[in-house]
Amino acid sequence: MMMNPPHPGELLDENINALGLTIEEAALRLGVSCEELANVAKLQAAISADLALRLEMAGMSTAQCWLRMQINYDLAQAKRQLPRQVRALC
Repeated sequence: MMMNPPHPGELLDENINALGLTIEEAALRLGVSCEELANVAKLQAAISADLALRLEMAGMSTAQCWLRMQINYDLAQAKRQLPRQVRALC
């Protein structure tokens, strides 16, 4: 796992821009709200399983790839905030 993996919204935003689409156009094509897509692209929300599937159906990588990116990002964020005083359970 990368020490500081990027939020998948960064890649999503880059891909949308590279296709010459606006967030509004991409949201319409994906069948999601502009607010949902904008929040992910602005790194303010996580990629959901639903959005990952829609991205896959639209030809933008696989749902598993999007969700792995999100999990790697989430784990890196949690690791930074994890208290050092966790003890073994057994």
